[in-house]
Amino acid sequence: MAPASAAVKIPVEMPVVVEKRVRNRAATEKAILDAAKRLLAEEGFQNFGINAVARGAGCDKQLIYRYYGGLNGLVEAIGTDLGSWVTDRIPDDTGGMFLLTYGDLMERLSMLFLDALRADPLMRRIVAWEVSESSEQVRRLSEARSKALAGWIERMRGSLVPPKGVDAQAVNAMIFAAIQHIVLASAVSDQCAGLPLKNGKDWEKAAIALKRIVRGVYG
Repeated sequence: MAPASAAVKIPVEMPVVVEKRVRNRAATEKAILDAAKRLLAEEGFQNFGINAVARGAGCDKQLIYRYYGGLNGLVEAIGTDLGSWVTDRIPDDTGGMFLLTYGDLMERLSMLFLDALRADPLMRRIVAWEVSESSEQVRRLSEARSKALAGWIERMRGSLVPPKGVDAQAVNAMIFAAIQHIVLASAVSDQCAGLPLKNGKDWEKAAIALKRIVRGVYG
């Protein structure tokens, strides 16, 4: 029998420790990703670096290398997150609209994309970079969004197809470009090509015009 003074060994519950580590890592990864997106929205890629992200996240910069593999890996993570942005901001539903034609589908997507872009300063910043900067980081973010939009169309269209003779890929690119331009212009000067974009009525007028353009192509 062990002496009464012998230390009693208490078993360590390892699963609790592992769970805590996983939870702490997940929280740190989220803090890093949130800080990176916030920095991009506020400063752009000019001041986007490991040290600045680490300061914003309140963590050691080595954790960025450990969890994301460095700056490129972090940008890829932002791109993946923006892919889910499309899913979050542009739901897979018709909004009560009965989709009879491909034109119905693109009208619905155009309105959703317009509203989503107006509400997101980070995405507006990224769209602005696409037409003003040439970098690997911007290209990756742009591709992630484009892929997600194409995925939405593929999921939602079912048997709907564009009218014969219409290059839907080219037309849709022009529609998205028009939406992006008008939203970026409004953020700078509350107008675009002389069209006021200051209040709800102004945006309603713009939305009606956009719908007519879509219908003019797709019927």
